[in-house]
Amino acid sequence: MGSVRVEAAGSIATIVIENAGKRNAIDSRMWAEFEPLLARLAADDTITVVVVRGAGTDFSAGADITDLDRILPQPPDPTVSDGGIMTVAEDAIAAFPKPTIAAIDGYCVGGGWEIAGACDIRIASERSTFGITPSRLGIIYPVSGIERVVAIAGPAVAKHLLFTGELFPAQAALGFGLVTKVLPADGFWEAANEFAQLLAAKSQYSIRATKEIIEAITDGSASAGQVAATWQSVASKDRAIGVEAFRAKRAPEFTWNGGEGG
Repeated sequence: MGSVRVEAAGSIATIVIENAGKRNAIDSRMWAEFEPLLARLAADDTITVVVVRGAGTDFSAGADITDLDRILPQPPDPTVSDGGIMTVAEDAIAAFPKPTIAAIDGYCVGGGWEIAGACDIRIASERSTFGITPSRLGIIYPVSGIERVVAIAGPAVAKHLLFTGELFPAQAALGFGLVTKVLPADGFWEAANEFAQLLAAKSQYSIRATKEIIEAITDGSASAGQVAATWQSVASKDRAIGVEAFRAKRAPEFTWNGGEGG
């Protein structure tokens, strides 16, 4: 039986997808775990950055096909979105207020890509393999997942990947814009942790405001100017800290974490 668990180290939380012997395929119970887990991390002011990864040598081979009738029931439940619990999990990641990093090693296929694609930033080891494979199974990929591929890679690439269902290596994923960095497999996890620490050291006030502004620009859900104005009214000492550190030629130690008095 698989699980989705959290490992915390300082201000960085790592969500680990684990389903031994199945390349971390995600069963119905695992999909349902994402939303409440992310809600807890959002409310935890000690957590600054969240990394999503798979246990062992794979990110995730996607939805557990042996549990597909629970994951994507037929006929679909008219009371839920077309992707059911998959879309609920994906949307919970996309709506998470803090920066998220998908650290991808090994297979990242189907529903595994859906999870990775919902993260803010994706980095991959050179040994990673990607694929978006509904055409191999005779199913329709969740609309939310299709929208995200189109937004990230454009409609032509999205059609190519979804129509063919082909598997492709990390360098091709980089070319398609699906990941922003491909790193050597040797030392990948150390590099991923260093990248998470890099984000954690920046102004979270700046990062979280920018994240919301970019979302407003890309999904049209709100005016980017209004979002920026709302954030500018939030009390934060980070600007003064950053300017003072710049003048003193030292690294800033930002304090804003989403709570009061930061």
